[in-house]
Amino acid sequence: MKPELRHLRYLLAVAEHANFTRAAEELRISQPTLSQQIRQLEKALGVQLLDRTGRTVRLTDAGAAYVPFARRALADLAAGERAVLDVHDLSRGHLRLAVTPTFTAYLTGPLVAAFHTRHPGITLDVRETTQDRIEADLLADRLDLGIAFAGTHLPGIEATDLFTETLGLVTGPHHPATGASGPLPVADLHEHRLALLSGDFATRRHVDAYFAAHDVQPRIVVEANSINALTEIVRRTPLATVLPDALTRDHPHLRPVPLDPALPARTVTLLRRASTYRSAAAHAFADQAAQWE
Repeated sequence: MKPELRHLRYLLAVAEHANFTRAAEELRISQPTLSQQIRQLEKALGVQLLDRTGRTVRLTDAGAAYVPFARRALADLAAGERAVLDVHDLSRGHLRLAVTPTFTAYLTGPLVAAFHTRHPGITLDVRETTQDRIEADLLADRLDLGIAFAGTHLPGIEATDLFTETLGLVTGPHHPATGASGPLPVADLHEHRLALLSGDFATRRHVDAYFAAHDVQPRIVVEANSINALTEIVRRTPLATVLPDALTRDHPHLRPVPLDPALPARTVTLLRRASTYRSAAAHAFADQAAQWE
């Protein structure tokens, strides 16, 4: 007997959960059936893939060597299925897109709306997550495209520059610096309490690098993993934050406060997995994003 696709899916599920019961629940099959199928795979390969002797199920050395090939085979098969279904006149199709949080507030809506207007037959799955997760999901073929920032990327990720984003200090109507004339020296930032994105976001790392470069110890009293939460907090309190200029330009309750020196600009990039099939929908979205200003 040769290994079949179901065997690969079953093995990956057990490897992910390290537990037959949870894997069986996810696969919606019985645990005895799952165990039988895994043993069939091990018999076909002539090696033991799983160590079942401990409290959790672990991959053996042979299993650890085999799993990356199984995962790649299923990813290539999924890409092949999308290629067969891809319609180059864009009358139908599907696109999986992820963006980092700052873009949700000012870019995602207009960009997706413009794409949908041009190509209403394309369905979109849009997610907001961190840049690290975007790159991992691209490599695992869980995404087609990502919008994030230039920098050092994981091997296998291809980046195309889109535009430059500028950031600045932002206050609400209750902040004492609102309405002040002239830029705020960066050395004076220690006098202001801040609400910032949490440390797992690229924007926060960019801001932290700016503080470190100017030997500033900021007073961070609130951390959040949502741009919307930050804007509401700043709007209703005397706290300040750091946001893209594009977000605050037309906001009725937020006011930019120039910093001296200014926060460095950063390059927004379109990310994708290198050397993989690219659907007509992905090509069309990439072309539209490249023209965005």
